[in-house]
Amino acid sequence: MFSDDRFRDYQPANLRKDFISGITVGIVAIPLGMAFAIASGVNPEYGIYTTIIAGLIVALLGGSRFQIAGPTGAFIPILLAVVLQYGYENLLIAGLMAGVLLVIMGIFRLGNLIHYIPRSVTIGFTTGIAVIIFTGQLGNFLGLSELDKKEYFHQNMLELFQHIANVNGYSILTALTGISAIILVTRFAPRAPILLVALIIPTTIAVLFYPNQLDTIGTVFGEIPQTLPHFHLPEITLAKIQELWQPALVIAALGAIESLLSAVVADGMTGKRHRSNKELFGQGIANIITPLFGGIPATGAIARTATNIRSGAVSPFSGVIHSVFVLATLLLLAPYASHIPLAAMAPLLMFVAWNMSEYKAFSQIIKLKTGDSLVLLATFLLTVFVNLTVAVQVGLLLAILSFIKKKSESLQVENRKQNSLDLTAHFRHMTFAIKGPLFFGTAQAFEQSFHSTVQSAPHVIILNMSEVTLIDATGEEKLASFIAGIKKMNRIVFIAGLPDWGVELFKRSGLYDVIGSTSFFLNEEDAIQAATQLEYTTGD
Repeated sequence: MFSDDRFRDYQPANLRKDFISGITVGIVAIPLGMAFAIASGVNPEYGIYTTIIAGLIVALLGGSRFQIAGPTGAFIPILLAVVLQYGYENLLIAGLMAGVLLVIMGIFRLGNLIHYIPRSVTIGFTTGIAVIIFTGQLGNFLGLSELDKKEYFHQNMLELFQHIANVNGYSILTALTGISAIILVTRFAPRAPILLVALIIPTTIAVLFYPNQLDTIGTVFGEIPQTLPHFHLPEITLAKIQELWQPALVIAALGAIESLLSAVVADGMTGKRHRSNKELFGQGIANIITPLFGGIPATGAIARTATNIRSGAVSPFSGVIHSVFVLATLLLLAPYASHIPLAAMAPLLMFVAWNMSEYKAFSQIIKLKTGDSLVLLATFLLTVFVNLTVAVQVGLLLAILSFIKKKSESLQVENRKQNSLDLTAHFRHMTFAIKGPLFFGTAQAFEQSFHSTVQSAPHVIILNMSEVTLIDATGEEKLASFIAGIKKMNRIVFIAGLPDWGVELFKRSGLYDVIGSTSFFLNEEDAIQAATQLEYTTGD
């Protein structure tokens, strides 16, 4: 169904570049995979499994040469909510269902529809997710080990403040060491694997100087298995499908958005072109297979994809090598991961949250003080204080209403009483120029434009529709009602300049026959000339 030209003209010399970039991005992916899994309420090894399996499948089946897939920060609040409400086993089912939806989206070529989601909505929920991720790490930063994870933001903040007296100074020191490492490495060695260095340094200090003083991956989650993930088919029932369809739909929608945004970023960095529908298909297959091995939902990761490109990647082989490297690391070094303090992982996720916050774009849209500002603010607040599902639904609804309002204000009905072709004052015809869209959002304004004028209208009314950009069913009905009212007063309507698509629409609806084929003219001048001849003939 989808041909693959991503490996075309591949040279053996390119393998070295892909190998280096694959190893580099693999080093970045390991700590992020564990951190994202922990923040999503599941064991860290599930993030590793996701990195390995989803990364491999998307590299082989996706629509971008450079896409690196795996667990991402954008999924954290959704997955955590699903785990808290339904449990880990049902998260696997929701992820699998989301994969099926993504495959369907790819098969039916819905990839381009993602681009119609307003920027104010995407910036709003992305910034909201960043706030949730950042604040969600405050407990690990402060060493508050007895916090219960709640469903809502305000509940988690209240839980945090209730335990604030139990702050662990060693945790704060460890986290500050990690933050310092991120700042220093970013400034003085930007090509180094920042997140890995920021994880190793505080972990080493904690193990050497104050062992057993902090919660670690091992003490909280147990040892990470030094084995390949085992195949496990979740128990899928009709009741569970009915229960989980909504979170599955949200996971699929967000996965599609994140993957295609990442692919677009890769296109901009390389000058190549991705294939949206093939990318959705590959992401879907990845999310169907990954849960069968315990992995959580995955999508294209913008930061890792960018790292892959900057490291010299040439083809999807770099994504394959990245997955193989992570697998080898799991098999060889898994026991050492148990010593990583949770306080050392907190700065990594805070750093990710800051980078994904889009604070500059957020500020710019707010300053516009337009409908987009309202959409952005509503989406952001609902993401933080309610959930992403409600936020996106309300954000899209507000964006649609804002669009309709703008379009409704763009309709113009101009009464051309002083027409340059009216050579004598006694010619009894009137011309109206209709400009803009005639649809349900402007139908009332269209009706009101003629309310007072038509009562005293002359024998012939000319509607110049050459600048009409859209007519929907409601607009057509209002126009038909207006024409019917005119005919009841024994007056005539001429239509001038109606585009071909409008003529076809009128023919399909029957309005063309009601008006009469002889009442349609190519332009306003022809209609005025016909009206003039009619006036002479009738003696008006």
